[in-house]
Amino acid sequence: MPRYAPEWLELREGADAAARAPEVLEPLSGFLTANPLVIRDLGCGTGSMARWLAPRLNGPQRWILHDRDPGLLDLAAARAPRSAADGSPVTVATEHGDITRLTEGSLAGTSLVTASALLDLLTRDELERLAMACAGAGCPALLALSVVGRVELTPADPLDAEIADAFNAHQGRSDHGRRLLGPDAARMASEAFRWHGMTVRTYASPWRLGAAESALTAEWLGGWVGAACEQRPDLAPRAEAYLRRRLAACAGNELRAVVHHSDLLALPLPTGGTP
Repeated sequence: MPRYAPEWLELREGADAAARAPEVLEPLSGFLTANPLVIRDLGCGTGSMARWLAPRLNGPQRWILHDRDPGLLDLAAARAPRSAADGSPVTVATEHGDITRLTEGSLAGTSLVTASALLDLLTRDELERLAMACAGAGCPALLALSVVGRVELTPADPLDAEIADAFNAHQGRSDHGRRLLGPDAARMASEAFRWHGMTVRTYASPWRLGAAESALTAEWLGGWVGAACEQRPDLAPRAEAYLRRRLAACAGNELRAVVHHSDLLALPLPTGGTP
């Protein structure tokens, strides 16, 4: 699994928070009855999911933050929220290790599994294990901000579609023997969780980047174009000029971007229910 710089995660946190679908809270609330709630955040990064979700839930909460990067775990624990929506305490523990190996037994006693910008980095087998573990443990899952392969840039440029196609192919590449799900992740996750008998709801959660987000837009553009060229080196000569044009428009507050994502909520069926 890739590791991300905390600077990038912090830069995107505001856009992530604005994009997350608050509509998940109502259907989720009926399943969160434990006291305290035990919430496992997979690939927690700097802890942005906990900072967004914990203050929106009532009751005592125990967050278990999972990541392979011990430095990110330290940051997430230090910056974790300390109180719930109703003032109840929120406590935090960390677990360093491979999040792709969680099992039904690992999730025993867990009230909710969460993750952000994670599904597209998994393989089919890893996604299948996650769905099986959540279904077997009867544990809801809130899996947010999965890329879906659609980007809208205003004003348009003739090279937009070619860059987007190359980037999407890069997202679904084979990486050290792991075939990543990339933009197909949200759709495949819906199918996997349903296959294992859970009900699934999906919500649009796009980044909407304007003048106020110009620093994020510039950083995202560099990564977007860079990944496209890594996938298709023949694009590099045209992409270099393209990136200069786009960054100039961004610096002049003339560029707007919508980067589409999807939030997925998978809920266990009531006893005796049918998918």
